[in-house]
Amino acid sequence: MNQRILYLSFVAAVSGLLFGFDTAVISGADKPIQQLWGLSDLFHGIFIMSSALWGTVLGAMFGGLPLDKYGRKKSLIVIGVLYLVSAIGSSLAWGPISFAIFRFIGGLGVGASSVAAPTYISEIAPTKHRGRLVALYQFLIVLGILVAFFSNWLVDKTFDANAAWRWMVGLEAIPAALYLIFIVGIPESPRWLAVYKKDFAGAKLIFKQLDPAGDEDALVADLKDNDADKAGENIFAKKYSKPLLLAFLVSFFNQASGINFIIYYAPRVFEETGMDASGSLMASIGIGVANLIFTMAGVALIDKLGRRTLMIIGSIGYIVSLFLVSYAFYSNSFAGVQWFVFLFIAAHAIGQGAVIWVYISEIFPNQSRGQGQSFGTAVHWVGASIITLIMPYVLNKFQGGPIFLFFGVMMILQLIWAVFYMYETKNKSLEQIEKELLHE
Repeated sequence: MNQRILYLSFVAAVSGLLFGFDTAVISGADKPIQQLWGLSDLFHGIFIMSSALWGTVLGAMFGGLPLDKYGRKKSLIVIGVLYLVSAIGSSLAWGPISFAIFRFIGGLGVGASSVAAPTYISEIAPTKHRGRLVALYQFLIVLGILVAFFSNWLVDKTFDANAAWRWMVGLEAIPAALYLIFIVGIPESPRWLAVYKKDFAGAKLIFKQLDPAGDEDALVADLKDNDADKAGENIFAKKYSKPLLLAFLVSFFNQASGINFIIYYAPRVFEETGMDASGSLMASIGIGVANLIFTMAGVALIDKLGRRTLMIIGSIGYIVSLFLVSYAFYSNSFAGVQWFVFLFIAAHAIGQGAVIWVYISEIFPNQSRGQGQSFGTAVHWVGASIITLIMPYVLNKFQGGPIFLFFGVMMILQLIWAVFYMYETKNKSLEQIEKELLHE
């Protein structure tokens, strides 16, 4: 693999590590903050725990606009600034409102990075390695979550309880600053230069720098033919209906799997099975480790087996694990249920987890990729926010049996879609995908 492209992809994907860290770090600061400021459960849930999520939804919805207008590089730089400001501001917060505002700013970074980073990487990556390079973003998200859990544990052991939460959220400033240092040195996406600036000479030069052995003349010629006169088209035009539907379905099914239910409420689920608090916490850490290991497997396999094949494998794993967990709750027999949950996590990591960011970044044409990525990502995050809002009610209303049964049925639908309707992007250039999906 070209080392220059690997390096640039990794630098952009570090925004995913910040994404994962920012999302998970709040778990360690949750109770200390509520106790410090004497917050009600309602205020704490809406303003403290959910403020970053609201920022994420907005960042995803509107992240495609600056991405297309000002470029991929500038957007990635601004994302780094958002993370840095959020980390420093949250650690120095003087009250719940200021804390919520700075967490909201970090959420904007999370949402925007899930639009910008996969887009940038997909546009610089060679066709045969594009899947695994974009999937680096997901791998670093998972790694960031584990780093946050370990960081929280270390800080909790080192500092007084009143100061520990500030260090927990503030430590994100270190990787954010390092990310900013390196991201300013990356080149702009050559495809963005060609499509939005009509700078074909600049695009050709960057293609040459990225891959000296490649055919940059043919790439630029394809860009001229496909995109030069269409930059900025409305993504909701009828011609884009197929990629829009594909993006919607892959994002919808991602949330319909129940993955965020498992991640957010794993300790409570394990306690329902009879584990004590310590055992459920260790099982939750095991979830993180399993997620990391099988995400690595997904990254390694995505260009060999293809996106569709991984989705089929993941769907089968989902169905088996979800029905087994559901049966355990219905039968009140919980022996081995933690292994069923680990199977679920493995199925997610090797399937949806590895595929979603790659797939959305590939299926939209160059002239509308920012808008398209923003649409698919917004569907994902709106779904995540709905799960977060309704799950406390669902957990109080239902036992685990019908909840996991529902998710299992949804994954049967995903399997049907993956087998019969999902478009495969493996070994196809972005320009070829555009021609096939838009029938041009």
